[in-house]
Amino acid sequence: MSPPFVHPTAIVDEGATLEEDVKVWAFCHVSRGARVGAGTTLGEGVHVGDDVQIGRGVKVQNRVSVYTGVTLEDEVFVGPAAVFTNVSNPRAAVSRRHLYEPTLVRRGATVGAGAVIVCGVTLDRHSFVGAGAVVTHDVEPYALMVGVPARRTAWMSRHGARLVGADGDVLTCPESGLRYAIDGGRCRGVDLDDDAPLPPGLRVGRLPYRG
Repeated sequence: MSPPFVHPTAIVDEGATLEEDVKVWAFCHVSRGARVGAGTTLGEGVHVGDDVQIGRGVKVQNRVSVYTGVTLEDEVFVGPAAVFTNVSNPRAAVSRRHLYEPTLVRRGATVGAGAVIVCGVTLDRHSFVGAGAVVTHDVEPYALMVGVPARRTAWMSRHGARLVGADGDVLTCPESGLRYAIDGGRCRGVDLDDDAPLPPGLRVGRLPYRG
């Protein structure tokens, strides 16, 4: 891996940590106390707040603000102009800087373009929030969430392929061949532990989403 790259127009505050192979593109601001994990890319105009923790292999697209109180685990994808909040009831005249509500985005989750994540929730492993959705409550592993407010409409494989099934079903991702089980209203991986990295041979996509 190589040293972190910081575009000349980006600002990285003293006390922020960039691990190896991080890329910080134009007009970004990484605030003090923040940590950005190895291999992560911050697109143009990204703001990372004080003490924010971003894992390894994360992709944050253009014009996203990752405010204090938000944690992104490894291999999270955040689409352009997605919105995180950290106070549920903001007022300009009332300071709540000491009352930030934490938001956790777990390993492998996707937040689509223009989605809004209302603070105080957890997006569990490999969940998938569709573009423009507004999430107001915790999201289960592998859940596909769409709409305003967001509701689960299906499950999504680790490759982002839609899986539809009922309790007790074992579903197969059409792209990777990996299997997923639906148990007790939740989805889990069968062939690969939910925290395990994808094998090298499965890290390049083969099929478009709309086929």
